[in-house]
Amino acid sequence: MNETIRQQITEFITTNFLFDDSIKLRAEDSLLETGVIDSTGVLELVAFIEETYEIKVEDEEIIPENLDSIINITSYITGKLSQPKTAEGSVS
Repeated sequence: MNETIRQQITEFITTNFLFDDSIKLRAEDSLLETGVIDSTGVLELVAFIEETYEIKVEDEEIIPENLDSIINITSYITGKLSQPKTAEGSVS
């Protein structure tokens, strides 16, 4: 599953943010430091993740450790998908 997620994320970033074919982005490269993605791009990425994987990205989870490289994004999504689903609006 990780490989599929990595491929989907790589394809999304390549299609939506890499307009310069000379840039070769590696999975571990920082998307912010390389200038591939900016703050608006992060919001687009979060929307893509939420829609594609049907998970909620909480505001406090929008941090570089989760979203600054293809490897980090893949790990983040894998972790979120492995969590048990909870019914929204349920009271504990």
